[in-house]
Amino acid sequence: MLLLFVALAVFVAWSWLSYPAVGHWLYNLAMASEAKLYKLHKIEVPIAEMTVSTWQGGPYEASSAILMLHGFSADKNLWLRCARHFVRQYRVIIPDLAGHGETGFKAGGGYDIAVQAKRMIQLLDVCGVEKVDVIGNSMGGYIAAWLAATYPERIASLALIDPAGVTAPEPSDMERHLARGHNPFLINSREEFQRFYAMTMESPPWVPKLVLDAVAQRYEQQRDELEEIFRDFRASPPMEPKLAEIKCPALLLWGRKDRLIDVSSVPVWSKGIANLEVDVWDHVGHMPMVEQPGNTARLYGEFLERQR
Repeated sequence: MLLLFVALAVFVAWSWLSYPAVGHWLYNLAMASEAKLYKLHKIEVPIAEMTVSTWQGGPYEASSAILMLHGFSADKNLWLRCARHFVRQYRVIIPDLAGHGETGFKAGGGYDIAVQAKRMIQLLDVCGVEKVDVIGNSMGGYIAAWLAATYPERIASLALIDPAGVTAPEPSDMERHLARGHNPFLINSREEFQRFYAMTMESPPWVPKLVLDAVAQRYEQQRDELEEIFRDFRASPPMEPKLAEIKCPALLLWGRKDRLIDVSSVPVWSKGIANLEVDVWDHVGHMPMVEQPGNTARLYGEFLERQR
């Protein structure tokens, strides 16, 4: 009994002194537990210049595969609750993009959209996937659209969730911040992170404060890395001239309350892509697959079934 008490006291003292380290531990444990529950496995995939950390699941021999791409400063874990709906029927591949999550950052490594798209083709090659249904959010949507326009022989269908890549007719809250010389993604304190986090979703799922503080710490520690990645991807060629090159079936989902990329972007994508289905959601922000994973999966699943 005394030994148990001492162990508990040591754990409490460590948690207090190393705060928010325990938040990192809880977050990693929760994500690993969810992935295991959903039958997704962590697989490290070596490509030409790096090793890409992925969640993968579903039947390896499935005739259809889905590639899920997260946005800037996020990671592969954001797709877990959406991906769970597809692992029975599809092979699912969810990478940490270069410089994100558990895929390493290399200064000067190149993070523009064309280079990131090329890395995804290398990833598919190593995974033995010839053709894929790709879905991407934010910067991941930008990469997904670039893939569909540039490597049409590898893309069966395209789904975009609040994608970056075109100029919105109306500026978002984030664009107004950038115009004033302030990048909300570059975090210097927990208070700054709280303000940024409030911009990402209209109704975010509940997350313990110590986990959010751990995520804030990660943003602070990776500030310089994120600044380089942001600079590279924002300097990429715009999608507008390439939209007409997208010939595969395409779906566009957007949260009307998106504060990072304004919903006025929707007509730009609709005008440029001939075969585009559009669904705009009220009361949803920048990441519908996190705010409403079930509804996102339902709409995307119905879209995929129509292509079959």
